Amino acid sequence: MLDKTVRFIDLFAGIGGIRTGLSQALGDAGFTPQCVLTSEIKPYAIRVLQDNYPQESLVGDVTQLDTTDIPDFDILCAGFPCQAFSSAGKRHGFADTRGTLFFEVERILREKKPKGFILENVEGLVSHDNGKTLDVILTSLRALGYKVTYRVLNSRDFGVPQERKRIYITGTFSTDPNLDNFPGSSKTVGDILERGIPAESSPFIDSLLSHYSVSDLYGKSIKDKRGGGSNIHSWDLEIKGAVSIDQKTLLNCMLRERRKKKWAEEIGIDWMDGMPLTLNQIHTFFPHPQLGEMLEDLVCKGYLKYEHPKQKKTHTDLFGRTTTVREPDTSLPKGYNIVAGKLSFEISKVLDPADVAPTLVATDMQKLYVSDGEGLRRLTLREGLRLFGYPETMNLNVSEKEGFDLLGNTVAVPVIKAVSSRLITAINTPTP
Repeated sequence: MLDKTVRFIDLFAGIGGIRTGLSQALGDAGFTPQCVLTSEIKPYAIRVLQDNYPQESLVGDVTQLDTTDIPDFDILCAGFPCQAFSSAGKRHGFADTRGTLFFEVERILREKKPKGFILENVEGLVSHDNGKTLDVILTSLRALGYKVTYRVLNSRDFGVPQERKRIYITGTFSTDPNLDNFPGSSKTVGDILERGIPAESSPFIDSLLSHYSVSDLYGKSIKDKRGGGSNIHSWDLEIKGAVSIDQKTLLNCMLRERRKKKWAEEIGIDWMDGMPLTLNQIHTFFPHPQLGEMLEDLVCKGYLKYEHPKQKKTHTDLFGRTTTVREPDTSLPKGYNIVAGKLSFEISKVLDPADVAPTLVATDMQKLYVSDGEGLRRLTLREGLRLFGYPETMNLNVSEKEGFDLLGNTVAVPVIKAVSSRLITAINTPTP
């Protein structure tokens, strides 16, 4: 059972999203939350924590933390690093140093034996290594005597206007926390937008608005990659030079074709996602009489590059660790490839005010735009905090770049609050 004052620690704290949700849940249940230790290593995240919680104990690298120096506590919070399991990363899992940081969590749980814990990570943890990675984590936690429950939950179901699926792992010594049948709640991007902020102007924005109305841009990504009707490409805007209708059709065809495995098989290399295609290969699906001239013109303007395909190469360092990289294979003929880039442009995505935002990551957030009247402007840091459900009292007094980096790696506070409420109930449920 929990005492009136509930003590907790916050590991890999970021800007404190997990402790915020936990504290809200504890307060609603009639308890007084008390954070007795916070661990974070990113300098500007530390500045945010110190600004919002100036009286609290803050330590750095959790790997250097002696458990004898940790005050006794009731609940452990940890959003342990997710890059090792994320689809955005290389998915090395426990082969990645960041992946092994889970065992720092296990170490502290083993030594301190708190009444419960709440862990958060990316959805990719569930399927990583065919489920073996998650199984290692769950087995490790259960071996400590905890009754463990996990669920993948989407923030859009908890009143957060963002599509953000994450795995939540909870455990207590008393009973399995129930993470099913949460009451639903919904908001749209329009619900969190500030009003009256001036629209921005730049040559890129002016070009964009000369080709599309503001409403036509809602939900669109601006990148030279696949995405069907949801993508706007550099050639749609002709920002690198004039492009004929036939050339636009050619570029769109190449976006699809360059990902097909048959081209790699044809030249005898391991498939790569985005193959350079030879003139003859392109001619099989785009038999235009001026194909060669069209391709060369697109290379000159920068829409295409002329390059060798890349072959997988394995390198071993002095410590015996192997890494696999792609290197140009000069023995194979050059081909034409899209000059692809997700963040090549001033704007990466225009959010639809009547919908929810896509899953927001650090690399994207600085280039998210919203509409204000008939113009466009960047998302503000305050709006970014609202897209993760932070209270209005939260301060984010860092640069815009630093703030969006922190937000892209934080948690959805209302989901944490809901999960924490179930954890509190489980801790206070007598053991059968």
